[in-house]
Amino acid sequence: MNKMVIFLVLSGLLLGLPACAASNVQNALESTQVGSAVDQSLDVTGLTTTSASFSTEDVDSSSIDEIDAIITLNGDSINVDGSGVDVAGNIATITAAGTYRVSGTLNNGQLLVDSTAEEKITLLLDGADITSTTSAPVYVINAAKVVIELVQDSVNTLTDGATYMFSDPEKEEPNATLFSNDDLTIKGTGSLTINANYNNGIASDDDLKITGGLITVNAVHDGIKGKSSVSIKDAAITINAGGDGIQSTNAEDTEKGTITIEGGILYITSALDGIQAASTLTINAGDVHIMAGGGSVNGISHVENWGDRGGGQNFQPDNVTVADDTASMKGLKAGTAILISGGTITIDSADDTLNSNESILIQDGMLSLTAGDDGLHADTSITINGGVLDIIQSYEGIESALITINGGNLHIIASDDGINVAGGNDGSAINGRPGQGQFTVGGDYFLYINDGYIYIDAAGDGLDSNGSVEMNGGTVLVNGPTSNGNGALDYMGTFNINAGFLVAVGSSGMAQAPSALSTQYSVMVNFTSMAPAGSLIHFETTDGDPILTFVPAKEYQSVLISTPDITNGSTLLLYYGGTSTGSLQDGLYTGGTYTPGNQITSLDITSVVTGAGSGGGMMPGGGGRGR
Repeated sequence: MNKMVIFLVLSGLLLGLPACAASNVQNALESTQVGSAVDQSLDVTGLTTTSASFSTEDVDSSSIDEIDAIITLNGDSINVDGSGVDVAGNIATITAAGTYRVSGTLNNGQLLVDSTAEEKITLLLDGADITSTTSAPVYVINAAKVVIELVQDSVNTLTDGATYMFSDPEKEEPNATLFSNDDLTIKGTGSLTINANYNNGIASDDDLKITGGLITVNAVHDGIKGKSSVSIKDAAITINAGGDGIQSTNAEDTEKGTITIEGGILYITSALDGIQAASTLTINAGDVHIMAGGGSVNGISHVENWGDRGGGQNFQPDNVTVADDTASMKGLKAGTAILISGGTITIDSADDTLNSNESILIQDGMLSLTAGDDGLHADTSITINGGVLDIIQSYEGIESALITINGGNLHIIASDDGINVAGGNDGSAINGRPGQGQFTVGGDYFLYINDGYIYIDAAGDGLDSNGSVEMNGGTVLVNGPTSNGNGALDYMGTFNINAGFLVAVGSSGMAQAPSALSTQYSVMVNFTSMAPAGSLIHFETTDGDPILTFVPAKEYQSVLISTPDITNGSTLLLYYGGTSTGSLQDGLYTGGTYTPGNQITSLDITSVVTGAGSGGGMMPGGGGRGR
């Protein structure tokens, strides 16, 4: 397209836009003064990250000079050299505290631990291959604590059958290939493969700690379970699970039902949730990879009829076995809180990648999230203080009743809202997802942006609040919707901007600007028709000082900017087109020199919110829909 054609198209786009002195747009909702985010939101949750406790015996190698007995497995028989072990046919039972070395192959039998001693029992697995067709190959019936050490360079395998025979059918235990009624620790530098054909892979009714080893779990149901807690440090774990990957289930005691990851490498493929904690899920370090529910390709964002709109049969994604209509296929899931202070986390899930019934706190770490539904969802609050958060795909990027962003580098791509502030449990997905409730509208909902870098590409609303928004710092770039049913900003209460750098482009039909109660000045320009994607816009003062040079990623009809450089009494010039020699990131040019395109208008800044042109629906200043 030549320059003359570009100019003619541009003239049509801006038909009716005042050539000078833009109109001042007053806020329609000025009744409520919003307080300081520093006072109200920085520590509103009181959440802090914690670390798991590991004793010396949980991590250090055992001394081979202190072995109490050597258990040798000989196919269909068992030989014991030492004390503390009873053998009956193909079953060896350890009855006393001590250290026991186990090696060889057992075709169909068991290694049991049944001791009333108050001291720990250590099992050195040194090339042990145990199969049981009717129960758990390794079963801790009673012990103060059991430590399983994988001897250096050893290869160990535990395999069960598809059905179990229980001594007490009502109790139905054991229910895992490696099962313990008491505290269990797995450590060492050897390997362990669990083939769970009946139910779960590794399970403890108390605390489960994994501090080393190369561990592979193939389970028809859950991979790893610790009823009271699961703590992982410096292990390499691969899980293929027909249910949840890792799970802690005690919901009665608020100090239990926790999962803590302090390091190691985890690869989890699960038909249901990747990692699920009844209370708190903490990741402080490590490399975590999760594929949940077949991944986002099976997500609600990609399936039009997940739940039949007429209330008929539910759609079932390919390659995912859904036990009932409340099946959950989230990456990280917690009943109380998800706390992340480090590590590298990569998740591809059919449902939310992070979901908490109460709160999420991200202090640091690198998160790469691909969601079939929401990227981050918490019913009560989400706080982001740092780290790198890349939401590659989502229905809604970040969603909670209270969202506070104090730092971090965020990139969010959403097929609906980028950041959504609303109350209640998660019912935001297209057509709803089985087992989800619905958000309520209105209430004390807030989005605080105090610092950080936030880039949003949203097909729905960019920043959406069913309550209010307050921005006190940071950089926010919004490539908003192209349809007039949504807006780059959408709020029901007030949007006060007091500091920071904000650019929001999108459709004009529901366009909103910040409130007139703001202390930092804003400018909104609405065109009469769409400008094409990739068409550069530039604001500068009459003295030639640059205010903004930006290239929207999508077609747009409304441009909103707010920066500390917009001052009362100044005049801004708006240019369309041209070039820049500056550095380009996320459509924003910094530094360099701008070579002018066509000057469209000038805007005299005489009010906190200055507007030009007219929108198809909501003009700047508030009273929006919020949803």
